[in-house]
Amino acid sequence: MMGVSFSSSIRRLFDILFWQRSVRPLSPALVHVNPEPTEEYTTEEAVEIVECVGSWALDQGFRKGDRFSIVARNCPAWTLVDHGLLQLGMVNVPLYPTLSTEEYEFILREAEVKIVFVGDADIWRRLKPAVEACGIKNVYAFTEIEGLPHWEEIKTFTPTESLKRALEEARQQVVPTDLATIIYTSGTTGFPKGVMLTHDNILSNVRDCVPLMPLSPGQAVLSFLPLNHSFERTMVYIYQASALPIYFVSDLDQLIHAIQHVRPYLFATVPRLLERVYERIVERGLALRGIKRALFFWSLRLGREWDPERKPGLWKRIQHGIADRLVFRRWREALGGRVVALISGGAALRPDLARIFWCAGIPVMEGYGLTETSPVISVNRLEPDGFKIGTVGPPLDSVEVRIADDGEILVRGPNVMLGYYKREQETREVIDEDGWLHTGDIGTLIPGKKYQFLKITDRKKELIKTAGGKYVAPQPIENALKASLLIENAMVVGEGKKFPAVLIVPEENHLKGWAAREGLNLPVDQLLTHDKVIARYRAIIQRVNEPLSQPEKIKRFVFVRDHWTQEGGELTPTLKLKRRVLLERYEALINDLYTGKAGWDVYPEARSQQ
Repeated sequence: MMGVSFSSSIRRLFDILFWQRSVRPLSPALVHVNPEPTEEYTTEEAVEIVECVGSWALDQGFRKGDRFSIVARNCPAWTLVDHGLLQLGMVNVPLYPTLSTEEYEFILREAEVKIVFVGDADIWRRLKPAVEACGIKNVYAFTEIEGLPHWEEIKTFTPTESLKRALEEARQQVVPTDLATIIYTSGTTGFPKGVMLTHDNILSNVRDCVPLMPLSPGQAVLSFLPLNHSFERTMVYIYQASALPIYFVSDLDQLIHAIQHVRPYLFATVPRLLERVYERIVERGLALRGIKRALFFWSLRLGREWDPERKPGLWKRIQHGIADRLVFRRWREALGGRVVALISGGAALRPDLARIFWCAGIPVMEGYGLTETSPVISVNRLEPDGFKIGTVGPPLDSVEVRIADDGEILVRGPNVMLGYYKREQETREVIDEDGWLHTGDIGTLIPGKKYQFLKITDRKKELIKTAGGKYVAPQPIENALKASLLIENAMVVGEGKKFPAVLIVPEENHLKGWAAREGLNLPVDQLLTHDKVIARYRAIIQRVNEPLSQPEKIKRFVFVRDHWTQEGGELTPTLKLKRRVLLERYEALINDLYTGKAGWDVYPEARSQQ
């Protein structure tokens, strides 16, 4: 591994940039790309701004324990304000740019936020009523927003000598066990809860992960997942403690162009985005003709069978060399040509996709964690015997993992949160007397040559119990269904019902392309009732059903024309299903599905024989 060693001088999160300045200063260190660089800072400039932010906050009367919120898309200003106010012992309560006004008001009021930094006018339109309702007077903008002061006056603040001394004294008062952040998370069910994390909670993750980074200092990384999410935020601290220049992308529509401009060595992502990259690649393959098309899909079949844990034989190496030269090389070029690895988290990655990306020379380091664990619990490594496809890797060095009698994953270590803000009862429900955090995930530990590997099978709360008393794990079934290019998303239902069924969001572009090749040039609403299309989706579900036990098999399905998105409230920021929201929204449709008023049987011949 080429990562740097974690410095013992980093005891609080804001120490990271000061360490970087003294040991491995970068030029540039922080860059905003959209898709080309629009602003950039060296390490020296970043530290100067951090000191200006801290001095300004002291001058304005802010003190240790005061809460601040950043509501902005990824940009250097986000991390500069974060470091600048953390050094006073202030507490970051970051908010997603996509929340509703009601959610903003609930969090701002409960957390007693005193100052807000907002990214752009679009966010401010939804945030403003909440800020006014909570009586927050201190609001600063990262971009030009009418009626709001720009944060330029903060980053260029000139402190007096007495303020400089006061800032240094304030830093000394911050200890590793102090609260650093309250991250509100609702996950896939329930209402927002504030997860309280200390400097040491998050730094324990940074300390464990820095040596695992497969990069050398100075190699560029990309940041585009929301910084409000604990996954990307901790990754940014890891990047900084590894002396890696960070290129922030705030507009996901410009992501591909930014990747090609920056040519990053590594970036963190979520499985759904990898699925979309793969789907786009396959779209291009479908447009090929003749031998080029045949070679493309032969390469994909080779990738699905690839096992990076085993040394391939001579014939396999020859095949891989051909596929790499003709197909996979272009994949790497599309990602800038320098990617060493991708880090995937937030949800389960389909094993077939992991194999294909590894075969293409783009290793995916899949990991697992929760906001409550700062967030990393385990991660696959690039070292020999350090990874296993289909698992989320070995637990981090400082993290203990054990499996409860009912299969639930329990975690204990310095990364485990203090608790939920103002929710002592809910904290006691998830952290037992021995300090074990009950994750709510079901899994198992698999022995390897060097490590034990953690494998996630499903969410405990998401297990479906049918009327017959059988439990069904929906996530693996949904992932298998989404492996089809004709399915954009899927949700398995069946709680308290006789059998499982599924809501399917069709991938309409691929559906129209498939239908055209079958001679069906019809609008999508007509395609979704056509016998040939119904038969195609039946075949997909039947293939997914083959390895499942009888109680797990999907018996009926129905199409949903809505596109499930984070902005629409159907998906979490890491693009997982919000099941409670979807069950409420489609309650009538699900009832009709089980009464036979909507949908289709997967096995119509079985229904006719009843």
